[in-house]
Amino acid sequence: MTEILLIPGAVALADWRAVYRGAALRLDPASAPRIAESAAAVERILAKGAPVYGINTGFGKLASVRIDDADLATLQRNIVLSHAAGTGAPSPIAVVRLMMALKLASLAQGASGVRPETVALLEAMLARGLTPVIPAQGSVGASGDLAPLSHMAVAMIGMGEIFVGDARLPAAEALAKAGLAPIELAAKEGLALLNGTQFSAANALAGLFEAEQLFEAALVTGALSTEAAKGSDTPFDPRIHLLRRHRGQIEVANALRTLMAGSAIRASHLEGDTRVQDPYCLRCQPQVMGAALDLLRQAGTTLEIEANGVSDNPLIFPESDEALSGGNFHAEPVAFAADMIAMAICEIGSISERRIAMLVDPALSGLPAFLTPQPGLNSGFMIPQVTAAALVSENKQRAYPASVDSIPTSANQEDHVSMAAHGARRLLDMAENATAVIGIELLAAAQGCDFHNGLASSEALERARALLRGAVPMLDHDRHFHPDMEAANALVRSGALASAAGVALPGVAG
Repeated sequence: MTEILLIPGAVALADWRAVYRGAALRLDPASAPRIAESAAAVERILAKGAPVYGINTGFGKLASVRIDDADLATLQRNIVLSHAAGTGAPSPIAVVRLMMALKLASLAQGASGVRPETVALLEAMLARGLTPVIPAQGSVGASGDLAPLSHMAVAMIGMGEIFVGDARLPAAEALAKAGLAPIELAAKEGLALLNGTQFSAANALAGLFEAEQLFEAALVTGALSTEAAKGSDTPFDPRIHLLRRHRGQIEVANALRTLMAGSAIRASHLEGDTRVQDPYCLRCQPQVMGAALDLLRQAGTTLEIEANGVSDNPLIFPESDEALSGGNFHAEPVAFAADMIAMAICEIGSISERRIAMLVDPALSGLPAFLTPQPGLNSGFMIPQVTAAALVSENKQRAYPASVDSIPTSANQEDHVSMAAHGARRLLDMAENATAVIGIELLAAAQGCDFHNGLASSEALERARALLRGAVPMLDHDRHFHPDMEAANALVRSGALASAAGVALPGVAG
């Protein structure tokens, strides 16, 4: 995989996706002067002797407490140790790695007052596969993702734990094995490392990238379900969608037409079909999936801006030697973006489940009951549809917006918070639920097409069906269903299904 050059403030969404997927990265060397000047500015600010929040004062409600110069290093160490108070299971390594890259790009913009050697350690940890163990719970998404980012900073000072591959080691041992030494934090550095939205943003970006992949797979399975039910492609006529003007709707309709182009199944019922209209789960795919795509793209725009911003506090302005205290750490934009992604994931799975339910119902699909050649003796797809319904219902509950919640913290100093962290953390689980729904639809749609007397679908959909059939044979009688589902889920999750179709599908990150 190509190495990504992180140019602070100008990293494309597709590059963040590549980092999440495991691409190597390096920081643009041109950022070095800005980093050094920012650290030098902190020294000049300290020399003035005035109290400056986070540099020579306490934190949060204790901001009025002045700290002696001799205790400034201790102050930064203490804030890291005291704030590393997360709980729960470790965050996924891919998410933590993305979080570290986001923090690296933020610090390198020269507005955080950290020294070059501190930035260099973070970059070296990324390059050598050292991933701090970050408990997933404990951030309310304001005053920064304090607890998660503190666990990262704790590892940088040689405490806590670090993943090295599959091994979970004490941080000091992991650093030493990689030829690295812990840092001793200077003024402002502890606060700069633990303040910011990078944990929430990394989780939201991960959810976005997984949602993009399942969205593309759902276009393929939706087209295949339309074929299985001998549905019409007339609702995908471009003239319909141009009149409404929504970009996502237009692109989804075009993708569905392209996926179905040249289908012998479609040609077989162009004449003499007594049905006037298909159910919404087929007919309204452009409207539903297009709206989901537009929502994901809007969330992507917000998150790309956030990923390229600086969100710690206070911010250092070397040109005037000022440290300005504000609220860039408040993750409300991330919370809103995460809520949008959650809604899109929920609806992608919801309409997919409705297509599964339609296919297993002979009154709606015209296919054998529960897609089995011998219904009664065999249950066929009866319970996989139930599983899909259960997953969709779970996602509906999880889709409730997190951003509308708030609870005061830090003795009411931080009296309105975004809840972006858990709003973003739910997305990977929601995406996995929706992936399983799309996997069940893939199995059901392919099974439905198998009943069409040897008629072939389009070349694109036959490639997708062949990929599945290479792993899962037609269900001619009841068998252990779970392995079939796992195989189908893997094709959706990996992106192999969408790739197999060989059609350019609309996406989010380019």
